[in-house]
Amino acid sequence: MLTSEQKSRYARQLVLPGFGENAQRKLMDSSVLLVGAGGLGSPVALYLAAAGVGRLGIVDGDVVDLTNLQRQVLHRTCDTGLPKAASARRAVEALNPDVAVDAIRERFAEGNARELVRCYDLVVAAADNFPTRYLINDAACIEKRRVVHGAIFQLEGHVTVFDPPRGPCYRCLFPEPPRPATVPSSADAGVLGVLPGVVGCLQATEAIKLLTGLGKPLVGRLLTYDALGMDFRELRVERDAGCPVCGDSPTICEVRPIDSRCRTGDPGAAESRGQ
Repeated sequence: MLTSEQKSRYARQLVLPGFGENAQRKLMDSSVLLVGAGGLGSPVALYLAAAGVGRLGIVDGDVVDLTNLQRQVLHRTCDTGLPKAASARRAVEALNPDVAVDAIRERFAEGNARELVRCYDLVVAAADNFPTRYLINDAACIEKRRVVHGAIFQLEGHVTVFDPPRGPCYRCLFPEPPRPATVPSSADAGVLGVLPGVVGCLQATEAIKLLTGLGKPLVGRLLTYDALGMDFRELRVERDAGCPVCGDSPTICEVRPIDSRCRTGDPGAAESRGQ
């Protein structure tokens, strides 16, 4: 049963048709691993906490820099120099003290990927580099966890849900990482500050739908967003039966390191880059 305080906090959700206390309890009993506490991770963390997700693991080995604050709204000027995971935990706990926050101050890497993914019900991929995206995907496929993926570049972004075998995984969409140093980073190319806010909110929406069982998630559908044209488009994405990690005869059964020089970039026309 919800307490009187919880009923008041979540009142606007509880009265939604088809939501009610049942969906709210599902959220409160759920756990989410958020990989990245930057531009995309900021709105994801805040809105999942506000919605009442019970446990939120935030993985980020970086520290807050002044250049982050234009788009990474989890952090404040006074947080400059602090670990992002710690800064994010403070912001989330201030918003909703009912949420249990695991501040994981380390890089998501092949040595901890499967263990981290295994400990949570759902993964939200808010990373800004390709090695981490592939590691998230492979670990999630092996551990049978769904992934809400988002990416941005300059003025564009996209969101999708990976839930094989119902739909494709990240490697079905982009089989190989880009060649090292082929695409500029966000520091070189720039990024509109509000862009990750839009894309991150879409990711949070998909996460809530998956955790509550409501609505139609973006499985097998890539939703793209062009900020200048205010244009949303949906592309169908099919699962590849020959995919090395989620296909009918997988050859990737353990996470393996990706060339760390592929820090940012675009392996295909539909992929957005950087944060």
